[in-house]
Amino acid sequence: MRLLLLFYPWLELLSLIQLGIETRAIVPLLWVLAMFMVGAALLKRVGTASVLRLREAQQSGVLQQSLFLDDLAVAVAALLLMIPGLLSDFFAVVVLIGPLRRLLARIFLGKVVSQTDASGWYASSSMPDDDSKFQSSEILEGDYQDISPDAERPNVIDKAEDDTQRDQ
Repeated sequence: MRLLLLFYPWLELLSLIQLGIETRAIVPLLWVLAMFMVGAALLKRVGTASVLRLREAQQSGVLQQSLFLDDLAVAVAALLLMIPGLLSDFFAVVVLIGPLRRLLARIFLGKVVSQTDASGWYASSSMPDDDSKFQSSEILEGDYQDISPDAERPNVIDKAEDDTQRDQ
């Protein structure tokens, strides 16, 4: 995964360079500019539509989760379109196509749900389940005394100091 994040910008750059080699140098520049404008317009449209749907849902009292997930997917696609490069544009088109988006959602959400069900919420914990020293129900009672340097100390006079103060 880390290698993918490392090489992704280089793959995007390589795709734009290859587009420039196959066509003219102005084509990748126009492509990036056009896709940025399309992504910005799409993001503005989906934002406005989401606000209107939220207002309607608030008035009717019915909240449709699938509509908001679709709006979120379209917003992600718009952001992908705004990233310069052909790979991100390809992924944006895949996310924009409704049946493909739902298929990807079922695949990814199914994996997340099955991993959560199989391993539980504490699967990434480094504490083993059979370690009983942390699971003890024994209660310890006692007093404490703050010994930090910032703590206000009671005025305790040592017996030797008390004798010297009396002599003076």
